[in-house]
Amino acid sequence: MAFITRLSKSSKLLCVLCLTAAPLAAAEGIHATRTQAVLSDSGALAVSSRFRTELPDQLRQALNQGVPLTFTLSWQLSEPTLAAYKFKIAQLVSDENSIQYKLAFQPLTNRYRVSVGTFSTEYDTLDSALRGVGAVANWRVAGKGSLGGVKAQEVKAEVRLQLSTDRLPKPFQINALTSKSWRLDSGWKRLKVTRSGG
Repeated sequence: MAFITRLSKSSKLLCVLCLTAAPLAAAEGIHATRTQAVLSDSGALAVSSRFRTELPDQLRQALNQGVPLTFTLSWQLSEPTLAAYKFKIAQLVSDENSIQYKLAFQPLTNRYRVSVGTFSTEYDTLDSALRGVGAVANWRVAGKGSLGGVKAQEVKAEVRLQLSTDRLPKPFQINALTSKSWRLDSGWKRLKVTRSGG
């Protein structure tokens, strides 16, 4: 405390600004708030996830100017080894291990829309719309028998939510290459796997 009292007024102001700006910078990005999976007695696996996403100002402005943002929710299986190997082979011929969320601003209604395939939901605020991006409940990622005879604690799987910069309009893809703020990615987050009957 004695050190802080010796600082000049301008230095104190700078310290306060740095301390208040740090949480804001850290808040930008994608952070997992729920990462769970349920392994059924039949060997099927279902994923439930939720994320907190904070868009940098550049992305907020682009969105409000009519640039839709696409986010990809993916999952992967790490263990057991044989099932993980089969999963990786299946990945080569199918993209069923991911869900695409398209976030768009509707200027006529002043609302935000999140679309998954042909299904869409509208939101009054950007924050509420972002809560819908990456949110999924009981997403069946592995069918019956896929993990038969495997215990929940033996299953290691992860989920990841990221901004799909390759789906941005071409001029914005260049921004994504040169600006870190355009590369939003939660990284792979471990799923908490529990057992359920059924």
